[in-house]
Amino acid sequence: MTIDKQTTSKGLSVVIAIHDMAMETEQNLPRFLEMECEADYEVIVVDDSSTDETPDVLNRLKAEYPRLYTTFLPQSVVFNPSRLQLALTVGVKAAHYATVVLADIQRPPVSAEWLQGLLREDADVTMVYSGRREDAPIRIQTWNELDDAAPLIRKAERRSGMGHRGSWLKYCRGHYDAVAVRHEYMHDAVRLFDKKIGSGALLGLRLRVFWKNLMNRA
Repeated sequence: MTIDKQTTSKGLSVVIAIHDMAMETEQNLPRFLEMECEADYEVIVVDDSSTDETPDVLNRLKAEYPRLYTTFLPQSVVFNPSRLQLALTVGVKAAHYATVVLADIQRPPVSAEWLQGLLREDADVTMVYSGRREDAPIRIQTWNELDDAAPLIRKAERRSGMGHRGSWLKYCRGHYDAVAVRHEYMHDAVRLFDKKIGSGALLGLRLRVFWKNLMNRA
């Protein structure tokens, strides 16, 4: 499946893929939907054939939040190489805005600055980092080329973005909360998610990301 939709509208499309996450969806999705931003934004949730109460939760929230859009990935769909990549592709194809934010339901926004910081017209890729406390400062990281940001995306998202809980080393380790990419580069960006990496290559990525962000840490 390719991403061939062209979008020009200024704003943000937040894409979240979920599977059997009824509790996390009910607790965290409203935090994505209640953010304040100078530009328009939408939240697109792709349900990957959940077997729990996730569809019911999404239906209840859709009735309450008009900016929420939902779609689903049927279990019968043949995937290659990853259902996460396919689910994100479905979400990106539904996006209406020129900047697409790939987010994780388990890493919700902690402040209004979270979404606003991702709205950058001077960068192809933008990452947002936040601490555990809601009053912790937000850190924004920008990249002029997707290739430059690829090591962080490959490392952080190789397993659906799990395990990111935040710490003082979060930025240095590249453990971002969400990544925003211009729509025209989304096909290549999605291919970096849930990607298998050998132990040797993973160690090299960890060292490369840590050293680069340590040197750039303000």
